[in-house]
Amino acid sequence: MELDYKAIGKRIKIARINADMTQEHLSDLTELSPSHMSNIETGTAKVSLTTIVKIANALSVTVDDLLCDNLVHAKVPFEQDIQQLLDGCNELEIRLIKDLIESTLNTLRRDANLRGNH
Repeated sequence: MELDYKAIGKRIKIARINADMTQEHLSDLTELSPSHMSNIETGTAKVSLTTIVKIANALSVTVDDLLCDNLVHAKVPFEQDIQQLLDGCNELEIRLIKDLIESTLNTLRRDANLRGNH
């Protein structure tokens, strides 16, 4: 499987912007040149795992956040997030959330079937 460096770069750029950080500041924090950081964000440079970890740490995001499109089993981090949200819920809240999830899935699947039939 080939990594999608453009998608990784796009996620890095979005995380950097969300962190209200300039490319230059991120470059300083990661000890990368500004031109290399630009190449990473545009997907024209292949980025190593070490560099991805440095960038993730500097942006206070997880490596999963940056690689999400490239993960075959990307739903695992989301399952953990959902479990953490549910940990603080009482029984009634969990029952309501379950009903919302079922309803949402039914709607999504129905809509997907309708689009597939056109």
